[in-house]
Amino acid sequence: MELKDYIRILRKRWIVIVALTVVAVVGAGAASVLTTPLYKATTQVFVSTNQGGSTASDLNAGGSFTLQRVQSYAQAVGTAIVLQPVIRSLNLDLTVEELAGMVEATAPANTVTLNIAVTSPDPDSAAAIANAIGETLPDVVDEIEKSDEGGDSPVKISTLQPAVVPIEADSPNNKLNLALGLLVGLALGIGLAVLLEVLDTRIRSIRDIESLTDLTVIGGIAFDPDAAKNPLVVQADPKSPRAESFRTLRTNVQFVMVERRNSFVVTSSLPGEGKTTTSTNLAITLSQLGSRVLLVDADLRRPKVSEYLGIEGAVGLTDVLVGRAEFEDVVQEWGVSNLHVLPAGQVPPNPSELLGSHTMVDLLARFESDYDIVIFDSAPLLPVTDAAILARVTGGAIIVAAAGKTHKNQFQAGLKNLVNVDAPVMGVILTMLPTKGVDSYGYGQYGYGYYGADVTKPVTVKASGKNSAGGVRG
Repeated sequence: MELKDYIRILRKRWIVIVALTVVAVVGAGAASVLTTPLYKATTQVFVSTNQGGSTASDLNAGGSFTLQRVQSYAQAVGTAIVLQPVIRSLNLDLTVEELAGMVEATAPANTVTLNIAVTSPDPDSAAAIANAIGETLPDVVDEIEKSDEGGDSPVKISTLQPAVVPIEADSPNNKLNLALGLLVGLALGIGLAVLLEVLDTRIRSIRDIESLTDLTVIGGIAFDPDAAKNPLVVQADPKSPRAESFRTLRTNVQFVMVERRNSFVVTSSLPGEGKTTTSTNLAITLSQLGSRVLLVDADLRRPKVSEYLGIEGAVGLTDVLVGRAEFEDVVQEWGVSNLHVLPAGQVPPNPSELLGSHTMVDLLARFESDYDIVIFDSAPLLPVTDAAILARVTGGAIIVAAAGKTHKNQFQAGLKNLVNVDAPVMGVILTMLPTKGVDSYGYGQYGYGYYGADVTKPVTVKASGKNSAGGVRG
């Protein structure tokens, strides 16, 4: 993915990122509040030696001896010989091991100072223990370093800086914890946002169509929660933005149909993607320009056109194909425009055979001769072969895909069904496009030729791995 893709993901999934960041910061704050505060008090001692003599050689030897001894004394601070007297003197309810876990002695490199730090939930106790160790250590070292003859120890330990009672807790570091929570939350949020985008197999926008095929998106219809109740928006609300999107689609279809036959199929990969709503509204808008339009309900399994248009659908295409009725007797005029509708008729047991019959081919020739534009609302591509069969004998197919509903593999499989029978594919219509957010639809965005597509070039079904298909004429 490119930088712009990541920016788009951040804009699209910002709620996920913010939510995880807030959770992480709150968690870090809660952890800080619930953690027992610890106070650190430090005493600093100075180690010196008296080796005798005042020559440079003697001084150098004394300095080397002191540096070596300081590291040993730092190790000795955590032993029982030092800590046991401290426990007794302060009457601590601690074992040597427990006290040793609270003490840390460090000797900065190339120095003869020793820092003795004590960490405790009680600031007063921390300072008292640190100072007690600073007072006990010289006695212990003096006893250890005495000569065999009983003389004085050559090592002297003096307190440079006694421990003071700390005012602020050493841990937890609230500011650091909150900063870490913020960084961790952002990292998790961005990571989850990218993961959700990668795992999202639904078609969301034109970018997804472009990643799957070279087909042109010839129209975009925004999501309308009332579409099921009011499918004929160009008739019911002709001035609405959604009605305008169908008029834009009409213009684009007219461009696509240049030098093509005047019939085409409107289909989709699966049911419920808006193909019937699209075909009926498109037919109405085309007829409003004065074109003589025939809308044929060729979905012989779940016909909906007659229901949407409010006409009688008991007899229709199937009756004409089997010879029970004449076309003139079952075709119906709709509205005051030049739109004629041929319902599906009775649902037959063999829809694919009827649509692929010679009678259907002859009937199609008559349709194309008598009408300026012939639109077939056909069954979905994946459950049955009806649409692929019909698209092969017409001028081509327009595939409807529902944004946020149609999966990419479903769209590819449906397109491949058309490719396999050498059916011309005219383009794609995206329906149910969101009106808000990164993938929101702007009316007029899908103008024909906006993407510089050439509809005369072969159509390619893009897929990863072995799932690829060849091309057909577009």
